[in-house]
Amino acid sequence: MTANCYHCGEPVLTGDTYLVEILNEQRIMCCPGCQAVASTIIASGLVSYYQYRTATADKSQLVPDEIQSFTLYDNQDVQQDFVSHNGNVKEAVLSIEGISCSACAWLIEKKVFSLSGVQSIRVNSVNQRATVQWQSTSIKLSAILKAVHEIGYQAAPFEADNQEQQYHQQMKQYLYRLGIAGLATMQVMMLAVALYFDVFSGMDETFRQYLRWVSLIFATPVLLYSAMPFYINAWRNIKARSLGMDVPVSIALLFAYFSGVYATLYDRGDVFFESVSMFTFFLLLGRFLEMRARRAAAAASANLLKLIPKLATLADGTTVAAKSLNPDDVVRVLPGESIPADGVIESGSSEVDESMLTGESLPESKTVGDSVFAGTVNAEGNFDLRVTHKRQDSLLSQIIRLQDEAHNTKPRIAVLADRVARYFVAVVLVISALTWLYWYQLKPEDAFWIMLSVLVATCPCALALATPTALTCATSTLSRSGVLLRRGHALETLPKVNHLILDKTGTLTTGNIELRGHTLYSESSSDKALHIAATLESFANHPIALAFRDIPKAASVSDVTNKIGHGVSGCFEGKRWRIGKPDFALSDPEFADQSDDQIWLSCEEEPVASFRLHDPIRESSQAFIDAFKADGVKITMLTGDSSNSAPELAHALGLKHWVSGVSPEEKYAFLEKQPSESVTMMVGDGINDAPVLAGAHLSVAMGSGSDIAKSSADIHLLSDDLSHLLSARHLAVKVRNIIRQNLAWALGYNIVILPLAVMGLVAPYIAVAGMSASSLIVVTNSLRLLRNSQ
Repeated sequence: MTANCYHCGEPVLTGDTYLVEILNEQRIMCCPGCQAVASTIIASGLVSYYQYRTATADKSQLVPDEIQSFTLYDNQDVQQDFVSHNGNVKEAVLSIEGISCSACAWLIEKKVFSLSGVQSIRVNSVNQRATVQWQSTSIKLSAILKAVHEIGYQAAPFEADNQEQQYHQQMKQYLYRLGIAGLATMQVMMLAVALYFDVFSGMDETFRQYLRWVSLIFATPVLLYSAMPFYINAWRNIKARSLGMDVPVSIALLFAYFSGVYATLYDRGDVFFESVSMFTFFLLLGRFLEMRARRAAAAASANLLKLIPKLATLADGTTVAAKSLNPDDVVRVLPGESIPADGVIESGSSEVDESMLTGESLPESKTVGDSVFAGTVNAEGNFDLRVTHKRQDSLLSQIIRLQDEAHNTKPRIAVLADRVARYFVAVVLVISALTWLYWYQLKPEDAFWIMLSVLVATCPCALALATPTALTCATSTLSRSGVLLRRGHALETLPKVNHLILDKTGTLTTGNIELRGHTLYSESSSDKALHIAATLESFANHPIALAFRDIPKAASVSDVTNKIGHGVSGCFEGKRWRIGKPDFALSDPEFADQSDDQIWLSCEEEPVASFRLHDPIRESSQAFIDAFKADGVKITMLTGDSSNSAPELAHALGLKHWVSGVSPEEKYAFLEKQPSESVTMMVGDGINDAPVLAGAHLSVAMGSGSDIAKSSADIHLLSDDLSHLLSARHLAVKVRNIIRQNLAWALGYNIVILPLAVMGLVAPYIAVAGMSASSLIVVTNSLRLLRNSQ
């Protein structure tokens, strides 16, 4: 019988590996995280938690509510599930509860970034997540969480299941608040009709006063309960000396309510209880629908994590938690099962569905030695895989981190919109005060409701939502088609590209280079030349090296040097051997002009052999080039290949511009020489492309590219299909248009409604309906981007 974890109550699949002594007994835990938390609870003298608790701890929360302490998250065992390391720099994705607009995100960023040791923080108001980097030697994670807590928000490590629970809980609370506001609005509006439209002719003043008191009773729970989220957000902003969207809303609600209380108590002036109830109802309704729309935009990356199974079966038949798998564990995967970890197939073969990563619908054939990734699905055969990465280092986890990085990196237009929205709130408050002063002198009985209309109608919620919702929707759509945005400016720059620069090998061609033959130029045997060439190429990370991978290697090559973009050299039998371009391998490079062969092997810089290589053109290359040509984009092929294959490929694809035989430094120099009006996009896959990828206005790394190329690029293609990049460009144009539409609507609405409200032509209920509708129009327009790939 399987035991349950003493801390969280989940089944224990690891035997008695994790034990903690609690209440004088050894208690079994299911994982290192529960063991670490339980140990910290005991060490903190809080053993009474286990004596008096009424339920086990919530697994998704790691720490029970009753004794939640930020210091628990400093424990290394707890952090291993959600913190990534790069030396002393740590990075984590946090869920932040309570974010309602971009002003909240700005406030959190400002507060946390002011802490010593925090290197960066980027908060996304749409998916309510933050990516934070900090120096572990200078600050602890608990201090960051505490700082977020101090300004009124709750932060915790992001977990897909936990965030979904928080979302449903939030929606339930909004429904409760919305229901109370709706019921009160109906009742108060009926009373308002009686009060203001003289339904009961000759109404006694005592009865009129009675109706006011009844209206006050109905409006009070709306103000104290239903409208509470607006006050909380407004107070957070005021404490931080910032102005958010809910500041004018809260002022309007409180002013309307307390002026009504004064009028009711002293029987002097008008009451606005129907406005309080209606304001709150429409605001909550708009916020509720907005949350649902934003949820649809932010769900993609959270859903990716759910693709990794909870359990895994080891080769010996033992079932373990998938998150506990370590490198070199051997896992058995059966047909129809999701792969639990990144690894290499050790035995067996199968077809693997990788559509969730690459966007390709057809399964990929996998056999011994091939890599497979967590979350993909085994379609047919059985196979054993040897785990190569822990869960937090898996390709899927990296994709999610890249998505969050793209979500949280704001392009210039988003930063500008946020800044305008914050200043606009201040302008609205000033205009509202001046409006009241003007109308109080001209028509005192109308001054108050006109001021309320100005406060509510011009709240710049739509302006703040215009850009982030569109960018989040677009990023989610691209990730489903196998295109990852690593930097936020990518979508902004993609439509502006007017000069496309392409690598040849592995980009326009498949990179599956084949050795078609060789020619000897010395007394060395053919086998010896091939063995030495294969050994030297085994030290290179370039598609050409793959052509030699199946050739047996020489026994002992020493003092190997790899000159990126040129070739590899090493010592064999006391002599220096070189393989690479003619100008690297040969003392007389002109000797190579007599041959079409691309790669040369030399001994002491004298020719030994040359090798003929073949690299097929990628299927998507021609359509990709034709599409960019049709858009008027200049296209240049920039390659280190100095053989005749470069001009032959350019001719085959109809390219007018190409530069061949260039080193990484020369590639970068070519980029630097481009005129200032050129907006360049470089697409490459190799180490020799890294400098030019880093220097281009926009850079794209192919899916099969080297790690250094990917780290230098703004966009990653998870597959090698160039048509996905073409789709990304089309989507980027659509994003640009939708952002412009959103901003035009948001600004246009405020420009039109503000003078009308100041002139007293907008009733309070029209003001709140217009503001809510404006926000929903912007969000709904952005959601069209989610349907782009369908």
